[in-house]
Amino acid sequence: MQRKRYSPGSAPGTLLGLGAGLAVTLGALTGCSAADPTEDVALDAKAGVAAAPVAPPGRYRTLFEPCRAVPHATLRELLPGTTAMTDADRAKVFRGTPAVTYDTDRRVGCTWNADAENGAHRLVLDVERVVSYDPTVSDAARAQEVYTRKQLAAGIAVPETPPATPTSPSAPPSTSPPTSPSTSADPATPTTGAATAGTTGTGAAGTGTASPTGAPGTGATGTPSAPATTGLEPRTLGGLGEIAFVDDTLGKPGGDGQQRVVSVVFRTSNVIVTVEYRQRTTGAAAAPDSKELQDRAQNLARLLADRLEE
Repeated sequence: MQRKRYSPGSAPGTLLGLGAGLAVTLGALTGCSAADPTEDVALDAKAGVAAAPVAPPGRYRTLFEPCRAVPHATLRELLPGTTAMTDADRAKVFRGTPAVTYDTDRRVGCTWNADAENGAHRLVLDVERVVSYDPTVSDAARAQEVYTRKQLAAGIAVPETPPATPTSPSAPPSTSPPTSPSTSADPATPTTGAATAGTTGTGAAGTGTASPTGAPGTGATGTPSAPATTGLEPRTLGGLGEIAFVDDTLGKPGGDGQQRVVSVVFRTSNVIVTVEYRQRTTGAAAAPDSKELQDRAQNLARLLADRLEE
């Protein structure tokens, strides 16, 4: 019998079958190596691997023009020396001097000065918009850190939560009677209570200690603050922004008079506003009145807080 000769084109079905089988094999391999994106997310979630949450941005993206933020009626009250000025000189004072900044969306400021027969007044406004460059920390949280440093620099303590007393889970409960007051305390128990916790603050510009009775500390300039007995000592304020404080510092008397500096600082979201109001007397004139300066500075701070809400 004669053997049939093999020809490459004589068996098309065979080649098609081989191609189909190869395609199925490749499809199976491809299906094993390329999973659906939703399956990847599920696997990551089961493995506990998740993207870090992004902190929300701050409420404010721009800042207002500070030299135009204070009404002329308010400037007349804060700068009484302008009453005796000519209209042209008064208008020049009311325009203020803008602070030199390189990014007016991040920080702005303005200064007003007015001399009088018995002294001089100076008003300084500083507005800072804090931005966090850490995606896990919000702008408002970063602004709170900046605010806290300012408060500590003014000698106003920041309350702290007292540490919990460590306990040993393996230790059996004690059946002995209570320890008398004369017996020494357990070394593991803090020797200071909640009343004294967080009464000492240290900042970059000064150190202050606030007692539980509200005694004043040392202001940012290192000079004595308003006495605690008057209720005008450096302290936190309510009803102003989200958090606020007032600092009051009286300079040492000298031959050319005395100077009192009152600062009101408040934070709203990621913006921190500082109102600095100072009065300098001349000669033997009495020291500037603490309550008067504090009231005026707080009134302006509340006006600016309302401006931020617009």
